[in-house]
Amino acid sequence: MIAYVTVGTDDIALAKRFYTAFLPALEYTLEEGPEGLSFALPVPAGQTPFLPDFYVKPTFDGRPASAGNGSMVAFEARNQEQVRALHAAALAAGGSDEGQPGFRDTYGPQFYVGYLRDPQGNKIALFSSDPADPGRDE
Repeated sequence: MIAYVTVGTDDIALAKRFYTAFLPALEYTLEEGPEGLSFALPVPAGQTPFLPDFYVKPTFDGRPASAGNGSMVAFEARNQEQVRALHAAALAAGGSDEGQPGFRDTYGPQFYVGYLRDPQGNKIALFSSDPADPGRDE
């Protein structure tokens, strides 16, 4: 199981604005520290943490952060409506569009996804596969 995912940033304030535009709506909480931003799902008392955590941090080597070619982090939304709303919120918070929310021919009939780049260029997907939502062929 993946324990955490980290993306780099050269501007913590800009990254915070972007990621707090949609991650709290997916129930992630934010902890800020001198090392950067740590997002995690809440852990009910007596239960183990839900993984993975998501970290946004300056680079460890001090060189400029860069986005990985072919790298992407995907966050699951509750439904298609939430994918659209969070995609729009992330764009308004400094992200750039990499693919408007909708169905993709290469994925299953219920896979609804929107793609973004954060201000540093990291690729982010917001998706839903909720069977209660209309499918691609409906």
